[in-house]
Amino acid sequence: MSAFMQQLPALIGVIIGALGSYLAIVRGDRARFRREQAVRREERRLAVYSDYARVLKKTVTLTYRVAAHLGNDPHPHPVSPEDAAPQLAEALDARDPVGEALLMFGAPEVVERAREWVVVVIEMERFLGEQTRDPEAWSALLARQRAARGRYYAAVRSDLSLPPGHSGGWILDQPAPRSQ
Repeated sequence: MSAFMQQLPALIGVIIGALGSYLAIVRGDRARFRREQAVRREERRLAVYSDYARVLKKTVTLTYRVAAHLGNDPHPHPVSPEDAAPQLAEALDARDPVGEALLMFGAPEVVERAREWVVVVIEMERFLGEQTRDPEAWSALLARQRAARGRYYAAVRSDLSLPPGHSGGWILDQPAPRSQ
């Protein structure tokens, strides 16, 4: 028995060491799992935010083209309201599911900025649905849409801890006047 008693402290040390190693591994695995989950959530939110912007931008582009047909916008590829109707309906149908995903995954600030943006886009759709011919009113709507889009992107960047990005306001070079 005295030999066992002499070995007991070493045996207890081995047991404590093994238990400590096990606990350290378990804690490390949990921490790694939480980090991986956080990364997946971030990736999912980025995808939802991008999908929402892409779908809404499709509607915006179609409204530019219809507005050009009505004489309100200088878009180089006008399309009649009748020809655009199926594409606008498709864009509207695509907007609902991505909007729901945004509600589930989006931060409250991003969702609010998305709501503001889509409200202006809906106003643009109504403006064109009434076949309004008023380039100044259209320009005001475009300015509001661009500002709302900018606020949406700023909220997305803030939520995802991304650096500030480009405003999206492209200034096109004006062609030089032809000399005669």
